[in-house]
Amino acid sequence: MPIHPTAQIDPAAELDATVEVGPFCVIGPRVRIGPRTRIGPLAHIAQDTVLGAGCVVAAQTSLGTDAQDLKYRGEPSQLVIGDEVIIRENVTVNRGSRAAGVTRIGDRCVLLAYSHVAHDCTVGEKVVLANGVQLGGFVTVEAHANIGGLVPVHQFCRVGRYSFIGGGFRAVQDVPPYVLAAGEPLRMYGLNVVGLRRAGFSAPTRRLIKKAYALLYRRKLPLTERLAELETWEDAESVCRFIIDFVRQSQRGIIPPVM
Repeated sequence: MPIHPTAQIDPAAELDATVEVGPFCVIGPRVRIGPRTRIGPLAHIAQDTVLGAGCVVAAQTSLGTDAQDLKYRGEPSQLVIGDEVIIRENVTVNRGSRAAGVTRIGDRCVLLAYSHVAHDCTVGEKVVLANGVQLGGFVTVEAHANIGGLVPVHQFCRVGRYSFIGGGFRAVQDVPPYVLAAGEPLRMYGLNVVGLRRAGFSAPTRRLIKKAYALLYRRKLPLTERLAELETWEDAESVCRFIIDFVRQSQRGIIPPVM
């Protein structure tokens, strides 16, 4: 049963011969689906969406729908999803909101039930969005980040690589790389030690990251001077470089540490 007879597929859609499509799915125009991807029952892939190879789309998901932005006037835009992405029940993902705008989800991400990725978001590879996570427009979630259940992330916020946000909290500022964030308002509670260990970060590397944040958060110097000092470290071109660039590029400010 590659394609169920009750599924409705637009003639302008392109599906690999190995794609499976469940009952009562609706697949719209200019949708491209890669090999070995499985689409569950009642899923809706509206239009202008690319799904990579080996993806799993569960029942009643809604992908590639118009941006939920009052400024959106129907401009052509896209949703691009990478390979081996798992999208569970009732997930919603919108296309971009501008002409040629794109919402992107990287390879091997997991989007659990009822999570939402809004227009123009960029989600890096191997990101996990737990049940009920809500990403506002133009949010960036870097690779390997993990966001706990029911967390809303404010528009234009950024979540750094290998960071972890505890479930049930709000993110209204940027969450820098490698950290564990929790509390209301959101605070840094130290490093995401469990996640870093699982990812193979050595003990010396974890100590270096901890030392970098001690400098950024605790020294009574202007931020520009703290970043300049961090750049002088021998390892500034490795893990510290991601921290430096993230802080420098922050528009909403980074979350403060717990006192």
